[in-house]
Amino acid sequence: MKARGSRDGHDVAALVLRATLGPMLFAHGWNKVAGPGGLKGTTGWFEALGLKPPEMHARMAAGTEMAAGVGITLGAANPLPAAAAVGLMAVAARTDHRGKGFFVFKGGWEYVGVVGGAAVALAALGNGRYSLDGLLRRQRAGLGPALLAAGIGTASAAALLAVCYRPERKPDETQTDR
Repeated sequence: MKARGSRDGHDVAALVLRATLGPMLFAHGWNKVAGPGGLKGTTGWFEALGLKPPEMHARMAAGTEMAAGVGITLGAANPLPAAAAVGLMAVAARTDHRGKGFFVFKGGWEYVGVVGGAAVALAALGNGRYSLDGLLRRQRAGLGPALLAAGIGTASAAALLAVCYRPERKPDETQTDR
């Protein structure tokens, strides 16, 4: 039997994680729309990354980040917003951070790895009592939701990349006939 303090600690931990991760995701999505360069700048960036069609991906990434951010913040529909965060971070890792090492200040995958890991941890922890899921008595937590978040997010990212990722090859990446 768990002590009451243990349950309270679990609920507070879920709330703190949601209050950190959710608004950060929303802000990143909002920045893609209304930040410097706006949606036009985001479209250009996505075009340079090799995501085709870039206009669709700019809108889709911004919308997904904002929706996942709201879902995580409110604690709604675990593990779906966590899966969206995993998918976003997996696409970012492959398209923008690949081959740049670990540290984000050098363009590496540190940031996307932490965000993806935190999303899976939140799916495992569940949204807790202080959430929309808690209010509706729809608590999902444990290994199953964590695996769903990781699996759905990764599979969605892999499908998107297989269909839409077409980076330009650099001269040293092309094969030449001899």
